[in-house]
Amino acid sequence: MPRASALGLVCLASIIVGLTGCGGKIQYPHYYELKVPAAPAALATQTKPAMGSVSVREFSAPSFLRAGAIVYRESPEEIKFYQYHRWAVDPRTAVTNAVVQELQARGLFESVARFDGRERSDYLITGRLDELEEIDNGRDVRVQVRISAQLMNIKTGEVVWKGSSAETSGLEHRTMTGLVDQMSQAMQVSVERLVSSMEKKAEVLSASAVNRDIGQE
Repeated sequence: MPRASALGLVCLASIIVGLTGCGGKIQYPHYYELKVPAAPAALATQTKPAMGSVSVREFSAPSFLRAGAIVYRESPEEIKFYQYHRWAVDPRTAVTNAVVQELQARGLFESVARFDGRERSDYLITGRLDELEEIDNGRDVRVQVRISAQLMNIKTGEVVWKGSSAETSGLEHRTMTGLVDQMSQAMQVSVERLVSSMEKKAEVLSASAVNRDIGQE
């Protein structure tokens, strides 16, 4: 019989108590929200951004991350769910909002907006939330987050940048709120690294544009 997740045992115990100790009382789900702090405005560059406007399409995710339940693994091959612990807000929305806020704070583009199908921007960012889960290998419990994205020049259709970022961290407080807090922190780190990679590419593109303009004078 496979060993239950550390947090899974706590949840199972609470379910049993709820069903037997309270005369068969129905167990209702608990809902949680990722809280990714907005990047400080001090990150914005002092010079006017050379890039134009950008739209950010809502990030995609594997179907198991869209099911609503918080995910954990005890082995790489098997995906499990906390039946009574679910996301109040789709994690795809959370990561998309975090990327938009980070871009606005860094001032890479003249304007940043969520893609609504009507937005006319110079660039489009598409991305994917690849991992958002608890990893329990029997010795310790960790949180793992991985995201990927690409930046496309809408006028030319060229993908001018693509990258991915991952963060794995130990779980200090083995409660559901502790798990969600750690996931939020890991998400923040992953978003910062991803946008930082994009920023480096933007600097190269800006330098190339300046050199091209000088050569045409």
